[in-house]
Amino acid sequence: MLTELRIRNYAVIDDLRVEFGPGLTVLSGETGAGKSIVVGALSLLLGERAASDVIRAGEDRAVVEGVFGIPDDPAFRARCEEAGIDLTDDGIILKRELQREGRNRAWINGSPATAGLIGELGSALVDLHGQHEHQALLRPAPQRRIVDEYAGAVALAREVRSAWARVRDRESELEGLREAVSTARDTADRLTRKAEEIEKAGLEPDEDERLAAEIKRLENSEELLELSGQLHEAVYGDESSMVDRLGELRRTLEGLLRIDPEVGELDSLFESGLASLDELGRRLRDYRYAVEHDPGRLASLRQRRELIAHLRRTYGGTVEDLIEAGREARTELLKIETSEAEVGRLQDALTEARAELEALADRLGSVRRTAAERLEREVTDQLSELGLPGGRFKVDVAQLDAAGPDGAETISVLVSLNPGFEPGPLGRVASGGELSRVMLALKSVLADADAVPSLVFDEIDSGVGGQVAHAVADRLGGVADSHQVFAITHLAQIAARADTQYRVEKIQRDGVVATRVVRLSEEERPTEISRMLGGDPESEVSLRHAKELLERRDPVAGEELRTAEAEPAD
Repeated sequence: MLTELRIRNYAVIDDLRVEFGPGLTVLSGETGAGKSIVVGALSLLLGERAASDVIRAGEDRAVVEGVFGIPDDPAFRARCEEAGIDLTDDGIILKRELQREGRNRAWINGSPATAGLIGELGSALVDLHGQHEHQALLRPAPQRRIVDEYAGAVALAREVRSAWARVRDRESELEGLREAVSTARDTADRLTRKAEEIEKAGLEPDEDERLAAEIKRLENSEELLELSGQLHEAVYGDESSMVDRLGELRRTLEGLLRIDPEVGELDSLFESGLASLDELGRRLRDYRYAVEHDPGRLASLRQRRELIAHLRRTYGGTVEDLIEAGREARTELLKIETSEAEVGRLQDALTEARAELEALADRLGSVRRTAAERLEREVTDQLSELGLPGGRFKVDVAQLDAAGPDGAETISVLVSLNPGFEPGPLGRVASGGELSRVMLALKSVLADADAVPSLVFDEIDSGVGGQVAHAVADRLGGVADSHQVFAITHLAQIAARADTQYRVEKIQRDGVVATRVVRLSEEERPTEISRMLGGDPESEVSLRHAKELLERRDPVAGEELRTAEAEPAD
């Protein structure tokens, strides 16, 4: 519900703040007073395009701000959450600012927003009908929503959209996986060769270093034999060997010890050196015997080294890197095998999701077609009573080849307002006033099913009078039992039916014309309604007629009014 509207520097409005309540609210006033200007300002909050020429003369910017209660609509709350809008019990504030120079701006609850988003949310809060760009009934989505609301199929329609989203997710996932598998298949042979080649080599960590060392020994085996033999001969060889010379030194040391026993530690050092030299000799002997001179093994090792070099040139990195590359290649091959199996699983899931979508869409389509027939009859009956005799309301449900996010059919609302003419699109057939009455007929039929809390009817009284005016007023009042309804009207019958009445009037401030909106008290309303009847607002006849209209709206209030008039003044 719209609880407050603030307008600054818009057209002839300088500064306007109006609070609204539930029920039927009427805006009345002389032609040219600015009633439609108020509606035009409100339309900005519903996404209507704006031009700088609506900015009040002499001002740089115009501002329109609306305070709304939060509707009990899960879809609205979900959209706000998706957009990052924090909702509180205080309501939601939509604001647009038009600048003569520079960019126009918009806010939602004080945070910057796009005009598109503010219009999207505004459309869920207010339906505006009349000579404005924002005509919900002229667009496919609202037409479809009307049928779904009437059919009680809003939840089912959401299920269809969710099912369609699941189908799209499965399709996207399957497409991505198929592309990945296709790409992987192109490299599968290469990966297989890589894995098998590396695995066949049987590489070991640090093998290249160990291989190089052994090749070096085999390549220099003769020199190693010669050098180790020379060393062994020097230790154990002829009479001049190191062992023999140490034997002589041993005897000399013994003579030293006999003379000076205190240098006994020299004996232990000598023995240690002798033992080390003996160990060196043995190891040289063993080493010499172990030295291989094997051309066949050398050739084999060189071949192994060349294999490793080939692998490194082909795949890069160290031996350790090659080992890891082999493991990774095998892992990728396993992924390909797993992905190919996953493709089948996803295909089954997609088939299941499509079947679910088709089943839900079939249910929704059946419900829609049944509801469309009933809605056609009921709205057509209403049209005659609202001054459109011979009018026909038609809901065209056209089957699609496949189900989409909105079901398996398109829905178009058509109307014929003249006998003998086939129903056509509303925008081509109906004028602003006629369109408002068609919408009123719809809202009357929909009653409690309609999710949009506030309705605005502009020019609904165009071409209407007499009993039709009463019928329009009664329908507006009936719709206002479950909605907040605004009517901009010149008809006294509609004004009298209102729960709240505002008079829109022009005044002069400092020699400049401005529009203001005044809430009328119950005592003031008869005078305004008398003016709307076309007579002298102060005449007893006109006032009596106005009071009769008010009595028709509320018999209890009318009786109270008559009682008060009959009582003598103090």
